[in-house]
Amino acid sequence: MDFSNKTVVITGAGNGIGKGIALHYAEKGVNVVLADIDEKAGTQTASSIKEQGGEALFVQTDVKLETDIIRLMEVVYQTYGQIDILINNAGKALFKSPYELTVDEWDDVINTNLRSVFLGSREAAKYMRHNDEGGSIVNIASTRAIMSEPSSESYAATKGGIVAITHALAASLSNDKITVNAISPGWIETGDYTKLSKMDHEQHLSKRVGKPEDIARACLYLTAKENDFVTGINLVVDGGMTRKMIYEE
Repeated sequence: MDFSNKTVVITGAGNGIGKGIALHYAEKGVNVVLADIDEKAGTQTASSIKEQGGEALFVQTDVKLETDIIRLMEVVYQTYGQIDILINNAGKALFKSPYELTVDEWDDVINTNLRSVFLGSREAAKYMRHNDEGGSIVNIASTRAIMSEPSSESYAATKGGIVAITHALAASLSNDKITVNAISPGWIETGDYTKLSKMDHEQHLSKRVGKPEDIARACLYLTAKENDFVTGINLVVDGGMTRKMIYEE
């Protein structure tokens, strides 16, 4: 997979899965643009990439705001001359009883997780459509799009929506040679991996909990030019957790 002279924009790239994705693209020699509302985290991740010899740019961005998304893409284009890859990763979770969930809280999660995917994809595609090779968009959904736990209505709605808008965008942007895919991570540990229990790992057919680099490698696969036959899919990366039957003893 050759990513030479490519530019990737990653939202929510300051921490967690987004940070892991950013570091992996940097290792491939990609111009990495980190968009995050957390200035400290975003700046630190960009600095880490530069210290390792990579090219990185941090742009503070509130993905809920159309003006911020438009400005983000403008800055990227002005800096690198093109946008090749977009990873819509930014998101937030809220677990609260539907009896107590307020409309404002619902709207905040919807706008952060789902509206941002539409805005980011729309604005990035305006630049990608002029590339000779088109472009690639990956939307980070969740296994919560296909399975649930109590008090997860707003989060589940956004992740299900991301899966749906993914194949809609794949259809709409196909004439511009832009692939659009989703990844649904399962349990991806972004904290202290050593504190996980044997039971935590045994919940997975893979016999381990996931790591950010598992999602990063999936992103690399879906955005590699030679894989442009893959579009409109939802790739579940969960170590088999959602397919493992759990028996109580």
